[in-house]
Amino acid sequence: MSFESQWKTNQPYFNMLRMLAGLSRLFSENSIPYLDYRLAENLFCKYFNALNDARSCMAYDARIGNLGIGIKTFVISKDSSVEKIAEFNRLKPVLDPLHGNELAAKLAEFRNDRMDIADSAYNVTDSIYHIVGRKEGRLTVFNSPYTRIDIESIHDIKDKGASISFTDGKDFYTFNRSKSVLMKRFDLPSDFAEIKVDILEDPLEVLQKMLNDTHPQTLFKPRVKGYDYVVLPLFSTRGRIKNVPEKSGLNQWNAGGRKRDENEVYISIPKAIHDKYPGFFPDRDCPFELLLPDGNTLSAKVCQDGSKALMSNPNSALGEWILRKVLKMPVGKVVTMADLDRFGIDSVLIEDLHTESLFAERQYRISFTNSDYESFSDFIK
Repeated sequence: MSFESQWKTNQPYFNMLRMLAGLSRLFSENSIPYLDYRLAENLFCKYFNALNDARSCMAYDARIGNLGIGIKTFVISKDSSVEKIAEFNRLKPVLDPLHGNELAAKLAEFRNDRMDIADSAYNVTDSIYHIVGRKEGRLTVFNSPYTRIDIESIHDIKDKGASISFTDGKDFYTFNRSKSVLMKRFDLPSDFAEIKVDILEDPLEVLQKMLNDTHPQTLFKPRVKGYDYVVLPLFSTRGRIKNVPEKSGLNQWNAGGRKRDENEVYISIPKAIHDKYPGFFPDRDCPFELLLPDGNTLSAKVCQDGSKALMSNPNSALGEWILRKVLKMPVGKVVTMADLDRFGIDSVLIEDLHTESLFAERQYRISFTNSDYESFSDFIK
């Protein structure tokens, strides 16, 4: 059965939503239940056995098979709400001079590009939004279409200077210029699930009882940077202005000295990563498995003097995935910072999957992310 046909039968999911929303007094005195967006993402992934992609800063927060899912929680007023679906901060220089039809078309193009790159990276063939709407005394849970903006059908454009709104006949969009945020109106459909929420007056008492019965160390297991994961830049860390080197990193294929494969790339590992998190990566030239977001696996290793490069074996395999499948760069075209900004990524998240067997290769997982959400100082030494 597909997710769309069976999601309303997942009673453990709804029970957990009800219970956690009941703890709202920890955060707010409002009669509208509170639910943190990260918590909504984690609950969905746990109870629907979905892959959690929320940290990757790509178009989707989760995946079930080939279905990409955007997960949102927000207050619903009068059966609709206008909510953020994309940020284009780094693209302000491109967007600021545009107005009217040109601005609406460019926003749609950028939005569609980000869906395209996520589809390519994760092998997504269909997509949907899953919404946990919050109303007074209850949660309203529903799904909403997650489609590309039909550029040819854009009309009803209202450019007010500080903002612009438009529709493509299917959805209504608003763009805030000062924040560079694209928003979409989510309407409550006829097919939804409603959960009555009893907000506890003293949630701390409930939590204290739980702690009395269970040792705190067994409840909390935070992800530790340098042990569970690190973030590696796809740009040069020399200087404060980000740029993609023309003859190294993602453009290693363009370096001189010898004939190179058109897909030859490597991902830089700054010295600061080794200094701050020694032992995260295996020793130089020791092979390990690198799990891609689409489920495929590459053989990889740390190479070059100072163990400064993450490469695949063969060294063209990683480039074929990043350059051709994900970024869809034409052969011979140099990757620039503008290309990465367009897609909203500039780094990769490397997770150590902690293979337990002493005889198995260590296994790591790679996904795309953005350094805006991590400490830039990690890249600099």
